[in-house]
Amino acid sequence: MKLKLVNGGAQGSEIELSDATFGREFNEPLVHQALVAYAAAGRAGTKAQLTKAEVRGGGKKPWRQKGTGQARAGSTRSPIWVGGGRAFAAKPRSHAQKLNKKMYRGAIRSMLSELARQERLVVTGVLELEAPKTKMLVGKLAELGLDNVLILIEAYDEKLHLAARNLADVDVRTVASLDPLSLARYPKVLATVGALRMLEEKLA
Repeated sequence: MKLKLVNGGAQGSEIELSDATFGREFNEPLVHQALVAYAAAGRAGTKAQLTKAEVRGGGKKPWRQKGTGQARAGSTRSPIWVGGGRAFAAKPRSHAQKLNKKMYRGAIRSMLSELARQERLVVTGVLELEAPKTKMLVGKLAELGLDNVLILIEAYDEKLHLAARNLADVDVRTVASLDPLSLARYPKVLATVGALRMLEEKLA
């Protein structure tokens, strides 16, 4: 798999990437499973409601069983009473879905391959800013014809992160923090050569 370098190299220069990582067929069911599993793992699952047994009060029978003309009632904390407990109360739980490492890596490889195939993966030799200025980053992206983009770098760059944090349609991720939702969210991915090499090693 060969991709053109947009800068940081000679005019028309290309980078050779591993077909094992960037030349896979798109596996839609696997990618969908990875996206759902990642999103589910991010859910807090901390919702908690009280059952009839957990609501305070309701120990005394409101009225006698017969002779009042009203429906029978044994507690004022019944689910049909105002202030009563919930019939099927939600309790804290984990929404996580099982997805082993082999499947997760396969999904990432599939997504990267599809990005390269659709020419949505833009490769740059270097991506550095002289100062943490949003205007500088916007100018660099404009030169490349990019606006709504995920920037993928090999290691944390404070200037780049500070410059991008005020841009709603730009996100900066390191290889270590890359996730499937980020890859799926943005129309284009701008990656440095170093980041792609690290991905090749990580996903081998």
